[in-house]
Amino acid sequence: MSVYTPLSLEEVQAFAEPYGLAIIELIPIQGGIQNTNYFLVDQSQQHYVLTVFEELDAEGAGELVPVLDCLGKAGVPVAVPLKYDGQAIHSIADKPAQIAPRLMGEHPEEASIEQVQAIAQAQAKLHLALQGFPLERDFNRNHQYWSEVASQLRPQLIQADQQLLNQVFQLFTVITQAYPNRPTGFIHSDLFRDNTLFEGDQLQGILDFYELNQDEWLFDIAISINDFCTAYPQAHLDMEKAEAFLSAYQSIRPLTSDELACLDIFLAMAACRFWSMRLQVAQKNTAEGRTGDDISQKDPVEMRMMLQNRLQQVLGLG
Repeated sequence: MSVYTPLSLEEVQAFAEPYGLAIIELIPIQGGIQNTNYFLVDQSQQHYVLTVFEELDAEGAGELVPVLDCLGKAGVPVAVPLKYDGQAIHSIADKPAQIAPRLMGEHPEEASIEQVQAIAQAQAKLHLALQGFPLERDFNRNHQYWSEVASQLRPQLIQADQQLLNQVFQLFTVITQAYPNRPTGFIHSDLFRDNTLFEGDQLQGILDFYELNQDEWLFDIAISINDFCTAYPQAHLDMEKAEAFLSAYQSIRPLTSDELACLDIFLAMAACRFWSMRLQVAQKNTAEGRTGDDISQKDPVEMRMMLQNRLQQVLGLG
């Protein structure tokens, strides 16, 4: 994640000591857009990740800890935060923060078929493990939230972009009304390649659950297919990988016929979500004067191109 809160080694050593850690090295992590993260190395050469929550209070940050506990018990590879005094969330620089084990591996540059299958099965296990989980989030970036973001952005966009937004939302409304049997539950909501770690084709970890919210499982599937089955900077979908993803996911949880009928428009809407998100982040960074090498800002144009490509599929033009 981007480094919004600079910390000294001495500050981190004091924060980590009650966890039973003696930190000797502090490494800022670049990339991402939400929180501040550092790699930590202790005197026994064990590696951890310190996360400073930039937009959540202690209660909001801590609500994800039992989720990670649940997923860990279900065999989903996640980093379960460390605890002391029965709590995982404590304070540094007047902000809530946690320490979790560092999951080793690499983000796949271009996912292999085996990696696509591995993440699809892990995603299906995640959906089922959290089905009925007793959690209510105030921080809920579901479809309604992103619809409101798009509405707020629309007046500031050029006419062609406004028309693109109108088209995808109109098609989404028509198609989803025709095929209503689409189950909901907790979704990761940001399961891109850069939120996964692999050693070879073996999935070692799923990262960054801060966008976790209640929504349709099909949105989560569409988000991950869009990323894992696209060879950037090209926007087109690799159909072999997409079919491998669906097959692997359905080996754990079969999709309903209505979900399958809606998949293409969900792929388009998922691209639209992240186009809107990147535009929103760019506006916020400009408004707050966030600049410099430590601030990561992803290109909205990439997702706009993907949205156009996925709409062609919906319209039968691809």
